[in-house]
Amino acid sequence: QKSGLAMAAASADQAFDYGFLLCISEESSRVVALNEYLSTRSYIRGFTFSRADTEAFELLRRPPSEQHFHALRWYRHIAALIQESPAEPGASCTKGKRVQPPWAPPPGSEPPKLCLYNSLTRSKEEFVPQNGKKVQWYSCGPTVYDASHMGHARSYISFDILRRILMNYFKYDVFYCMNITDIDDKIIKRARQNYLFEQYTAKNPAPTQILEDVLTAKKPFQVKQAETTDPDKKQMLERIDAAVTAALATLQGAVQSGAAGSLLQSQAEVLLGEAKDLLSDWLDSQFGSQVTENSIFSILPKYWEGEYHKDMEALNVLPPDVLTRVSEYVPEIVEFVKKILENGYGYVSNGSVYFDTAKFDSSEKHSYAKLVPEAVGDQKALQEGEGDLSISTDRLSEKRSQNDFALWKASKPGEPSWDSPWGKGRPGWHIECSAMAGSVLGESMDIHGGGFDLRFPHHDNELAQSEAFFENDHWVRYFLHTGHLTIAGCKMSKSLKNFITIKDALAKHSARQLRLAFLMHSWKDTLDYSNNTMESAIQYEKFMNEFFLNVKDVLRAPTDITGQFEKWEGQETELNNSFYSRKAAVHAALCDNLDTRTAMEEMRALVSSSNTYMAARKTAKLAPNRMLLQSIATYLTDMLKIFGAIDGIEPIGFHVGGNGQKVDLESTVMPYLKVLSDFREEVRKIAREKKVTEVLQLCDGVRDEILPELGVRLEDHEGLPTVVKLVDRETLLKEREEKKKVEEEKRRKKEEAARKKQEQEMAKLAKMKIPPNEMFKSETDKYSAFDQMGFPTHDAEGKEISKGQTKKLKKLYEAQEKLYKEYLETAQNGASG
Repeated sequence: QKSGLAMAAASADQAFDYGFLLCISEESSRVVALNEYLSTRSYIRGFTFSRADTEAFELLRRPPSEQHFHALRWYRHIAALIQESPAEPGASCTKGKRVQPPWAPPPGSEPPKLCLYNSLTRSKEEFVPQNGKKVQWYSCGPTVYDASHMGHARSYISFDILRRILMNYFKYDVFYCMNITDIDDKIIKRARQNYLFEQYTAKNPAPTQILEDVLTAKKPFQVKQAETTDPDKKQMLERIDAAVTAALATLQGAVQSGAAGSLLQSQAEVLLGEAKDLLSDWLDSQFGSQVTENSIFSILPKYWEGEYHKDMEALNVLPPDVLTRVSEYVPEIVEFVKKILENGYGYVSNGSVYFDTAKFDSSEKHSYAKLVPEAVGDQKALQEGEGDLSISTDRLSEKRSQNDFALWKASKPGEPSWDSPWGKGRPGWHIECSAMAGSVLGESMDIHGGGFDLRFPHHDNELAQSEAFFENDHWVRYFLHTGHLTIAGCKMSKSLKNFITIKDALAKHSARQLRLAFLMHSWKDTLDYSNNTMESAIQYEKFMNEFFLNVKDVLRAPTDITGQFEKWEGQETELNNSFYSRKAAVHAALCDNLDTRTAMEEMRALVSSSNTYMAARKTAKLAPNRMLLQSIATYLTDMLKIFGAIDGIEPIGFHVGGNGQKVDLESTVMPYLKVLSDFREEVRKIAREKKVTEVLQLCDGVRDEILPELGVRLEDHEGLPTVVKLVDRETLLKEREEKKKVEEEKRRKKEEAARKKQEQEMAKLAKMKIPPNEMFKSETDKYSAFDQMGFPTHDAEGKEISKGQTKKLKKLYEAQEKLYKEYLETAQNGASG
């Protein structure tokens, strides 16, 4: 009995949760659930029930049956308590009879939802993956026939940023697939041209032969130039033509003048370099059909794929989870084409297979050109999509409609080929992505990504043939397209020879600086790659780095385990409010189409608030709150890690040390640097007291000359400990040079001011030496007559000086008298001394 009473007492303040009963509409099921719930709980007479008990009791219209023993016992118990609960006259209000007051949740607010700009609707749509948190993503990769350039980096870095945010911020399980196009008209043509040009130069043709061949090759080139209407391409061809014409003229002049063989040979090599493109085009038109060895067409893409992967690693772009190559998926592509034919959306013509756009578009469940419907019929875009080797008159005549596109191309002489039910051939450009993505991701994916210029016809044709294969209308749920990258307003393009390779870009700026530049712009808008763009990124990096270094210095200040928790005043509360406000703004920005531009600005504003706080504490000679600053710096570091701008292991700030160095250099060397800094400070203190300037100069030399070479910056502050910072060596050396330039400019201005002052004093002295009666006599262009005191009486034309003019001249005369008197007194004192 005692144990029962004890249990009742222990239960006096306990309230059971019956919320689950509200979700059960059928009473019999509700009783079963209640009985199971109460089977592990004890009810005894005297137990204080809560409002929840009353509400649960009211849900039951009758007592439970005997088979639900626990629920029945509870029901009888509550019924008895309810009968006792009304307050009777004289009844005591004991604690055991009190009921909890009502409670209601706060109204709260609707959190922002992630929305992405979907090219399929040309608007922002809420992002809802098809399968929980799993996201299947396919991106169009490079066509590997040349060096990757910054135009490619625009897509690859941007998608890497978006992918990282989805994975590491929004916690989606992203499965990322990307292709490598290693079979393509551009690759075939470039491989043939490279092979034929190498064969040509290997024969060591004579300068006269080179001259003759270039002149021959120039004729079709000029025809092509005249027929080109695209202004950018025309400008490129004109540049090539001008360079070739100049090199031709030089070699022709040397041949006609009978120049020495060595001179002719060197000028012929210059011409070969300038004329490589047009000579390669001519050689390909003459001998391209004779290139039949398949290995020739695989060497080029294999090499450039390797270079591409190196570039991506250097840019800190995550590798895809799956990489597909066209050359490895030819059997799957053949099966894909066969299924499209079986479904009635394709036709065979002269050994090639074409997609029937009219048949597809006429189907009730399909629609052609979902992305850019207004581009249907754009023959220029369609022919670019088919490829240079596939737009001959005979090829175009094989189509039922000019809007149709090749699924499988019958191979011509000089092209690689594979067996198929329709004869020897090779895949069309668009079919490769459909077959490879379908093979890996299935009938529908969450995200498909690519550059803006791939929307039509490439992506529209991908959508059509894939939905024709799977007989659905949702092969892609969200289509993301990155904006163009321009140089001085012009589109960057391999075919226009208007590009900066990724390697060239990395020679000028770090991978982090390039990424910051991309983060500071919207991923879907045009980005202009310019000095201003990169300078903004460099300044952002410097701004953030200085903040991280300052916070690290604060955290290095010695304290015990309890001392790190400091009392908060108004300044701390204000900064913390700003911190949470900025965090919320960053989250809202990322929910709004992964808007890193706004997120980066909010992070910059948070650093500005933190810097203001630290400066105020420093002015007041008070230490800043280390835990608050640590929280802010850690958050900012984490965000930059999510964006891929930091890949080190340090909890705060940018990685310090060489590339690939995984050691935490800061924690390793900072204790030694702190000892050095403290020792130097003590030496400086003694040197100032003893006025030993040589020692102070040596201490300055350690700070200004020696330590920057090692990547260490010392910052001396009057009345405060020296701040030690680890900074990139190149940055410090650049800072040192800029500091020297500033000091040199200050020295130059000081010397210039001293020189001017000396000249003024010399001029004043020279003026002082002139007796007043002589001062006007040298000005014969103004005056023609003077009185006995040397004062002008008539002007140069013989007219008498006016009274007003005489008054002005008299003031000058009297001032000179005073100066001359000072001079005589100075001279006399000097002589007597």
